[in-house]
Amino acid sequence: MAFNCYWVVVILTVITLGKGQSGLTETCNPDDLEALTSFKSGISSDTSGRLEKWVGPSCCKWEGIVCDNVTGRVIELNLPGFISTESFLFQSQMNGLLSPSITLLSSLQVLDLGGLIGLSGSIPTSIGLRLSSLRKLYLYGNNLTGQVPESTGKLSELEELALHENRLSGSLPSSLGSLINLKRLHLYSNTISGVIPDEFSNLTSLVYLDLHDNSLSGNVPERIGDLQALKELDLSNNLLSGKIPSSVSNLSFISVMYLDQNSLEGPIPFPSTSGQMPLLGFLRLQNNRLSGKIPTKFGNLASLQRVSLANNKLEGEIPSSLGNLSSLTELYLGGNRFSGRIPDSIGHLSHLILLSLSHNLIEGPLPLQMSALQNIQTLDLSFNSLNLFSMPKWISELPSLSRIYLAGSRIEGKIPEILKTTPSPIQELDLSENSLTGSIPNWLGSLTQLYLLNLSRNSLESEIPDSISNLQQLGVLDLHSNNLNGSISRVFQISSLTYVDLSNNSFSSGIEGIVHGGEESGIQFLNLSNNVLKGKLPSTIGRFKSMQSLDLSSNELGFELPEALANLSSLHTLKLQKNRFSGEIPDEFLKMRKLKELDLSNNLLVGEIPNGKPLSDFPASSYSGNKGLCGKPLMPCN
Repeated sequence: MAFNCYWVVVILTVITLGKGQSGLTETCNPDDLEALTSFKSGISSDTSGRLEKWVGPSCCKWEGIVCDNVTGRVIELNLPGFISTESFLFQSQMNGLLSPSITLLSSLQVLDLGGLIGLSGSIPTSIGLRLSSLRKLYLYGNNLTGQVPESTGKLSELEELALHENRLSGSLPSSLGSLINLKRLHLYSNTISGVIPDEFSNLTSLVYLDLHDNSLSGNVPERIGDLQALKELDLSNNLLSGKIPSSVSNLSFISVMYLDQNSLEGPIPFPSTSGQMPLLGFLRLQNNRLSGKIPTKFGNLASLQRVSLANNKLEGEIPSSLGNLSSLTELYLGGNRFSGRIPDSIGHLSHLILLSLSHNLIEGPLPLQMSALQNIQTLDLSFNSLNLFSMPKWISELPSLSRIYLAGSRIEGKIPEILKTTPSPIQELDLSENSLTGSIPNWLGSLTQLYLLNLSRNSLESEIPDSISNLQQLGVLDLHSNNLNGSISRVFQISSLTYVDLSNNSFSSGIEGIVHGGEESGIQFLNLSNNVLKGKLPSTIGRFKSMQSLDLSSNELGFELPEALANLSSLHTLKLQKNRFSGEIPDEFLKMRKLKELDLSNNLLVGEIPNGKPLSDFPASSYSGNKGLCGKPLMPCN
């Protein structure tokens, strides 16, 4: 009998709870309803259409809302900008203000309003006092301003805080150091200033810390090594100074560490002993003021895959221990003061894809062991003290090499014919600032995968071969400062070009062919200055719709300035000085609103300078040497 009574009580209890649950989800808690309706009222547009479905009193049934099954209180508000389904990915946008009433959702555990782009306003100052149960706060990818509230440090349950990609300013509240459960802290791409609080070293549960792209100053916290759970650290692109704390060696689980683009100085302090930082795979320290030598024990960082120490003040020889980094794929050491020879052990880096040692004091000869780099795709040894005289044959035999940078390497003689047939098609070739002589060879046109060709600052003497028009992948062509002559028209048969510099040569013809065919040109930078070009600028020059910089100065070009130049709506630099242009400056030049630099001096121009911006903003020197010109900024016309 007692057994039967027990089950009657259980059944009645279940029925009662079921009815209570149903009742709780039928109507909203008044505070929750007020919070959500106020939030909705602050939004002027919602491209996802989710908010327009928020009608009636049953907020727990609204899209993006999750309620507690027992209390009926709202515990999750999920309205992210990216909406993903099995069939499509949609970037939605909300415009409007973030309502402070959102803090009335006092049982909220998850607030996800990330990536809505147009959400503005500020983070409510009382957020940490009202939303004490919050575990995840995502407000990234919006247009929020103001400071990170001091009360945020009261969110004792918080595990993830993502406020990146907004316009937040002010300093970081030290109270954030109280968030002992925090695993992810993303505040990057804001305008936050001040120092990184020492209290951040108390965040011992932190796995991901990303503060890059702000205006943070001061030192990296000395006790940052106390963050024993940390896997990824990004403090790049700030204003940090001082030394890298030696405690970073204690970060046993760190796999990504980016401290680049700061003003850090002193030596690289890690690793201090073998076995430290065993999982470090990605390290960026470039663009700082680091000095001293690369630590010998650096070669013990066995998991390293990508390393950049470029653009510092590091010196001494490259340690042979780097050859122990068997997982290394990319090594950037350019822009330092390294000297001596490249160690033979570099040849052990069998997975190396990119090696950049440019702008150092490294001496030759190159070790033959480098011929073992079977996977190397990019090799940059430019501007050292190599004194190669000739290109080593093994470079042309590397099976994967497609980007070769040997500028300023004292290579002499003709363009190396060993480049004619390489195992992998050459995509980028920089032999500038050497002592190359002779002609540009016809076979160069067979390198049909070339995107970049830089032969500038040599002593080449020839016309540009017809075969160059075969390079239909070429985007960057730099032949300036040679003794080249003849016509430039062949170059402009290459439709893929975006950057062309043929200045400081002896080219005399082809100006009428600089726009090839009837299509618009994609060239953005064109420098033909300091040649002996003659003739008239074609009216088709107006097809350079992407042109940003045009320099035709110091030639023998003449006739009137074509009105079509005004169609170059993206132009910010126009240099036509020291030619023989005549006639009046076309009124259409007033349309060039983006023009920041103009020089028409020392021509044969006459008449009144068209009155108005931007022409009237330039100094008199932009027009001087034209005896027939008058009007602002020159003397008034009679």
